[in-house]
Amino acid sequence: MFLLYRTSSGIQIAHETTTRNVSLSIDEVFRSSDPLALLGQAWEKGEASDEESSRLLAPVGSQEVWAAGVTYYRSRTARMEESEQAGGDRFYDLVYDADRPELFFKATARRIQGPGDPVGIRSDSTWDVPEPELTLAINAEGQVFGATVGNDMSSRSIEGENPLYLPQAKVYSGSASLGPCLLVGSLPGPETEITLHVSRNGTEAFHGTTDLSQLKRTYDELAGFLYRENDFPDGALLMTG
Repeated sequence: MFLLYRTSSGIQIAHETTTRNVSLSIDEVFRSSDPLALLGQAWEKGEASDEESSRLLAPVGSQEVWAAGVTYYRSRTARMEESEQAGGDRFYDLVYDADRPELFFKATARRIQGPGDPVGIRSDSTWDVPEPELTLAINAEGQVFGATVGNDMSSRSIEGENPLYLPQAKVYSGSASLGPCLLVGSLPGPETEITLHVSRNGTEAFHGTTDLSQLKRTYDELAGFLYRENDFPDGALLMTG
């Protein structure tokens, strides 16, 4: 297993207890048919790094970020409640059990924030929430090879007003953040717990947990629908909901 970091001084790969600077780009990894082998070769040739002197950046190159919605039962219920007044609650109920998942475009690389960077909040929104999500790294051939942490920042007030406003609620400058690294190798299993702490001015505003066994669809299923009738020559990142 490798941890790939994109930093202000270049690409670094951590393996076991050693971190090394490598001559490699994020795009090369996503274009590779065997990213794990590529990272192993690069790490063997790398040089010891000074981790403290580099600033972490979002682990993305030319990739688009997409997102899946209503993949957890809890999110299905929440979206139904928010859109009930606008008459859109049935859409969320149907998509949870449908063969086809909800997928939507989230961000281009330049709109993505990195670790510690402020995320965007729309000035015309009255209710905004962070949505921490396991995010899949998918190579150009459609193979899921890694994962990172993503934040699908959203305007609940805009989305709840009308489901057709989803692009405005989801896609704007700074609406996505990724990092701190890409995990390449063994992917998180269904027993993996996701914990979220949201603090405001040093005070905890929210604390919640879930686990990946609650994810209704498999990684490969989500990636397969994303790549169906679409091509990603530089690979893609997919937030899983």
